[in-house]
Amino acid sequence: MRFVFLKHKPIFPAITAIAGLLSVFVGGCSMPADRYAPQIITPPAVSVRQIGSSVQGRSIDCIQFGYAGPRILILAAIHGNEPASYVLAEALRQYLSSHRTLYSNRVILLIPIANPDGLSAGTRDNVNRVDLNRNFPADNRQDTSRFGLMALSEPESMALYDLIENENPERILSIHQPYGCIDYDGPARILASRMALWCDLPVRKVGALPGSLGSWAGETRKIPIITLEMTAEDTALTQEQIWDRYGRAVLDFISAP
Repeated sequence: MRFVFLKHKPIFPAITAIAGLLSVFVGGCSMPADRYAPQIITPPAVSVRQIGSSVQGRSIDCIQFGYAGPRILILAAIHGNEPASYVLAEALRQYLSSHRTLYSNRVILLIPIANPDGLSAGTRDNVNRVDLNRNFPADNRQDTSRFGLMALSEPESMALYDLIENENPERILSIHQPYGCIDYDGPARILASRMALWCDLPVRKVGALPGSLGSWAGETRKIPIITLEMTAEDTALTQEQIWDRYGRAVLDFISAP
């Protein structure tokens, strides 16, 4: 018997060539993307939205820092003749823009100007001569021309009311002038005591005023709310000086458990 040995060429080049042809075929005939497949969308870390308009049509804006976790609401200049409150809110906005760890596990809602018409005119009330901080549907509400003939008669207070109802913040900080104290309503005594450790203002329980945001949110809705009353002299300070005086107290309000 005679054996004949055939000489075979290496098969690896052939396999490589076939693989190349398959890749061309598959690439040219790829399946279309599934339009029903879930899309992963990461919300922006900082966003701005208009929550309402003033009587004169000025925008009331809410700056949102973060997108997941419990909500914290901070607002300023609900009285237009308290300009230092807006300056502190603006300093906070700048600080938060460069310190994102503060809202990695929470959402901070900041309203720098709650009464834009009043701030523009330098008046406590809005242009209808209504004190917006007495226009809420608290249990102790009084219907008057100064406080509004009915609760939420003003578009500015309605915008704040709708935001609180929709976002359901776990705590609220309202920045004011000029009484120089840390007031609180609802279950917020510990928060007030903590903040007092970081600034020179004493804790002083003023009491739930008729139809105020503190009365409605703190006493009626049981949301811890702090009224940070800056001093009258703070109006003459620079933004840096105001932040140096109150910034650490505000940051403690945000980060407190």
